[in-house]
Amino acid sequence: MLSLEFAPRISDHLELKLLPMSDLEAKGRVGDSGNLKGSEVDPSFVEDAHGIKTVRGGGAGRGWNGIKYKQGISGKNAGTQSLSMNVATIAPGGVAFAHIHDGFEVILYILQGRLRHLYGEGLQQSIDNEAGDFIYIQPGVPHEVFNLSDTEEVVAVVSRSAADEWDKIIPYNKNGA
Repeated sequence: MLSLEFAPRISDHLELKLLPMSDLEAKGRVGDSGNLKGSEVDPSFVEDAHGIKTVRGGGAGRGWNGIKYKQGISGKNAGTQSLSMNVATIAPGGVAFAHIHDGFEVILYILQGRLRHLYGEGLQQSIDNEAGDFIYIQPGVPHEVFNLSDTEEVVAVVSRSAADEWDKIIPYNKNGA
């Protein structure tokens, strides 16, 4: 017979402070895509609990390279040293244009939809993925991503081994010019 002992609940030792929500935070929490551009982040979405940081609802929306992103967490808003994560959405029929991740790895988890990666030198190779798939992209691999549906978004969790998100992404000319 096994005997289990449990540590005291963490909630027994925490003092939580509720702070009023700014107008910008309230907009982001109800799904407004916000007006942030590219690599801009809004640090007001980060709740700092002295060692644990939270971005509720994904933070403000922003766009880059044909993809909409939830702000997520990165070095720019939470002070991470070597990681970043957010949620990416590719519109029906949308494309994330050809690029290379310079010196960092990416792992994707597809929550919704179907996509095709064209990849490798000249984007001559192809692989299709769908909801439930994990995808690992090695540094330096050229790739372009296509939403295979004309009616459904692709939604994916994106995790990077770089805190600076898009600062080390290089456009790739698939025609070799």
